[in-house]
Amino acid sequence: MVRFPWRRPPQPDPNPSESPSGLGTFGGVFTPSILTILGVIMYLRFGWVVANVGWGGSLAIVTLSTSITFLTGLSISAIATDRVVRVGGAYYMISRSLGIETGGAVGIPLYFAQALSVALYTLGFAESLSNSFPALSNTQTLVALITTIAVAALAVKSANLAIRAQYFIMAAIVLSLLSFAFGHPITAESDIGAWNVSGRVGEPFWVVFAVFFPAVTGIMSGVNMSGDLRDPSKSIPIGTLSAIGVGYLIYMVLPVFLATRADFTALTENPLVMRDIALWGDAILLGVWGATLSSALGSILGAPRVLQALARDGVLPRSLRWLGQGHGPDDEPRYGTFVTLGVAVAAVCVGDLNLIAPVLTMFFLSTYMVLNVAAAVEGFLQSPSFRPTFRVPWFLSLVGALGCLSVMVLINAVAAVVAAILVAGIYVWLERRELQSAWGDVRRGLWVELARLAILNLGDTPDTKNWRPNILVLSGAPMRRWPLIELAAAFTHNRGLITVASVLPSGSRDLAQQASLESKIREYVAKRGVQALVRIVTAPDPFVGAERLVEAYGLGPLVPNTVLLGDSEREDLRRDYCKSIATLHRSRRSVIVFRENPELGFRNRRRIDVWWGGLQSNGGLMLLLAYLLRTSDRWRGATIYLKLVVPNETAAQAARANLENLAQQLRMGALSQVLVSDGRPFPEILRESSRAADLVCLGMAQPREGQDFSEYYSRLQGMASGLPTTLFVLAASDFAFEEVLQGKE
Repeated sequence: MVRFPWRRPPQPDPNPSESPSGLGTFGGVFTPSILTILGVIMYLRFGWVVANVGWGGSLAIVTLSTSITFLTGLSISAIATDRVVRVGGAYYMISRSLGIETGGAVGIPLYFAQALSVALYTLGFAESLSNSFPALSNTQTLVALITTIAVAALAVKSANLAIRAQYFIMAAIVLSLLSFAFGHPITAESDIGAWNVSGRVGEPFWVVFAVFFPAVTGIMSGVNMSGDLRDPSKSIPIGTLSAIGVGYLIYMVLPVFLATRADFTALTENPLVMRDIALWGDAILLGVWGATLSSALGSILGAPRVLQALARDGVLPRSLRWLGQGHGPDDEPRYGTFVTLGVAVAAVCVGDLNLIAPVLTMFFLSTYMVLNVAAAVEGFLQSPSFRPTFRVPWFLSLVGALGCLSVMVLINAVAAVVAAILVAGIYVWLERRELQSAWGDVRRGLWVELARLAILNLGDTPDTKNWRPNILVLSGAPMRRWPLIELAAAFTHNRGLITVASVLPSGSRDLAQQASLESKIREYVAKRGVQALVRIVTAPDPFVGAERLVEAYGLGPLVPNTVLLGDSEREDLRRDYCKSIATLHRSRRSVIVFRENPELGFRNRRRIDVWWGGLQSNGGLMLLLAYLLRTSDRWRGATIYLKLVVPNETAAQAARANLENLAQQLRMGALSQVLVSDGRPFPEILRESSRAADLVCLGMAQPREGQDFSEYYSRLQGMASGLPTTLFVLAASDFAFEEVLQGKE
């Protein structure tokens, strides 16, 4: 249900900059919108439309075209009645809903489309003038230049003065329509025939539709004046929807007059057939000239205001920020008008805009589409902050967006693709600049909704087919232990989740200070190219804090499945450290202990040694981690050595065959290496065989009840002494990592 706010209760002024001297609904929105809708297509192409599809087909085209514009008008009205719409019109609405990057990606092309439209309209005015007065035929470009400068001077002088000038233009258009309505047939009734209902076999319906559709796309002329309105939230919906309604009524009546007063030949071959039908033919010329001049005025008023808003929001480069300055009590964008005049004059001098005209239409339509998307997303999310007094069901806005997209393809598919590429290129450019806006937008709400749906549909049962490490990194201060975070990033490839966690002493930070520190760490990690969450807790000691994190951190089934922590050489902490590892393992988490060789680091990142103890338990997880490393950017193409120690050569022969067969089945590119101990202790073989490795992976035994795990861990550390950087891996006991490797269903 659509609720029209024609009567609104008194509300406090939300924008102190609004002034009683601003433009009202009729002059600021309705007038520029209706004058752009009733444009040159009505005067010069409507007869051709009726000739090809008849008045019945014409009514269908008018209804379908206006429906798309009407849905867009509803979306604009919803956004305009939710917030104060300041300078920038459509750009302002989009940027405050979908973000500054999306607003800029649409706003920059929209500015150039409006600036070049000034040249299109003044060239059209000059052409119609020279056709009516042959003496001016050789001075067409000069006439267009003079006209362009004149409308720019009018805009620089005052927006109010330009609007008053449009009243005279509206009077000329009304006079032309009345003259046409009281006109006379130019063809005998017997010659009109039955073609006037359905037309003759000529251009296809959708080709005719594409020619007519730009006639109903003038609603941005009023929206772009948002910064000059007394009450934008009231004037934009009333003025825009009124202009759409009046335009629709006029366009529904005209086909009947045309089809019953002229034959097929006259409508097809005479662009000014309305002049021949009209009671006073020259009134149609006044209407044509008024239509072109009003459209030029609407563009020269709107384009600088979009440019002013882009500059003020920092979308434009810093060297162009001066374009955001306003002049006078009405904050008029004089600098922007001069720049727009320069663009228009350059386009007039080129003269032929036929090649870029379709792309300009695409920019206008893409603006309409994105406005519909913004209203649809806002309405769908139903955020408490979105409270328009003009409520529109979100699916109507979505239908409007799909309608705009369909029309873009129907009018000119190539131009639509070109426009899409340009908009996407600007979006990427703005995103890389990492613009900071002082307002929130709907993107966060959209991500929250998607996250909610994803978590609710995630399920509690682990899935071996889609397993990825969701890593909780107990890093302490990340600046001092960056290799831990780097390793986690290499494991996840920015596909799994990383949480960088620190445990601070109890009472060292309050909640506000913790949040501030989390923000700083998140910024530091992001600047180094790692996508990660950050969590800080306080606890009596770091081991208690780690256990609390694992116990409480996460959302529903989305909890860390792997804990990555650094090794500890401190004997006084070893018992608590090992107790913490045992607790983490009992909580069904995999544990990875990172033992860094500070002199070697990760060295060349070319070789990973995995000491094999079987596919089950630790072996499967170690191979998965090695594979994830070698497919990451910094470890790309590293060689994985699968190492196994056997007591004698007899056992080695069978082991080699089994290990090679396993390596081939797993499709990881791992090389098997079977070593014969010949009585040598394993630590000696380990140090000798892996001394040239860049990373060594060793499995840890599972902590047992009644076992002194700290004593075992001390022996493990002694065995790894002198090795390159090493990982001690303890796999979660309840997860079948071998099924992830073998791809079992």
